[in-house]
Amino acid sequence: MTPLSLPQIRVLFTPAEFLQLHGQDLSCTTCVVFDVLRATSTLLEALYQGAKGIRPAGTIEEALALKQSNPHCLLAGEREGLRITAAQTGGIDFDLGNSPLEFTASVVADREIIMTTTNGTRALSACRGAAEILAASFSNIGALAGYLTLNLPSKLLLICSGTLENASFEDALGAGALVDRLWPLYGNPVKARTDDSAAIARSLFQNHQSSLLDSAGLARNGRRLLALPQLAPDIPLCMDLDRLNLVARLDSDGVLRVIDP
Repeated sequence: MTPLSLPQIRVLFTPAEFLQLHGQDLSCTTCVVFDVLRATSTLLEALYQGAKGIRPAGTIEEALALKQSNPHCLLAGEREGLRITAAQTGGIDFDLGNSPLEFTASVVADREIIMTTTNGTRALSACRGAAEILAASFSNIGALAGYLTLNLPSKLLLICSGTLENASFEDALGAGALVDRLWPLYGNPVKARTDDSAAIARSLFQNHQSSLLDSAGLARNGRRLLALPQLAPDIPLCMDLDRLNLVARLDSDGVLRVIDP
């Protein structure tokens, strides 16, 4: 194996970094997107509860256009953490917000969902053209690690959606959890090329893995959610490691679906 063919792993921490992916050749890259609080946690919960698929939209306008083309779909999403309302859309209240607790089987089973969030769905959209796009949160780290071990990418890019336009503690922590599981494959300097960003994320996770729930209070977005009584109950669900045995991939038709791990 030549140096250029060694498997690579890298973490992008900020929206500025993932927005630079537009126009890049990602055809040999597997992208894994984290928005722990809360978009990817919610998308995974919806699929676990039986949703047929999720259509991520980068903007409210894109979500409304998708709804016109797919009137059977539920509309979900948030701005500033709260469900999108008619005042923001010009007349349509969204069916759901971005709380994983809203996405129960009675609401989403056998339904497709169009979803737009402040950062997470933007990050998924930025990866279009990648060899594979996977959604990640603490809930499915084990399933993802197993899938990636069996389908070892030559280039693995872990994308932290961030908070507004900044890095987020919880996404870096989530990326670090996945790096830690994959370290035997990518961390060996003889067998892989590991970017310092991956080592940084792994070190962060190792320092906080014994108190993941408490670590949410160190995150800007975590503190904001904890201060809102209607959203604070989302935190334990989003920070619960290995709760779901599923892997979700954004397919070429723009729909996120469960795949066999």
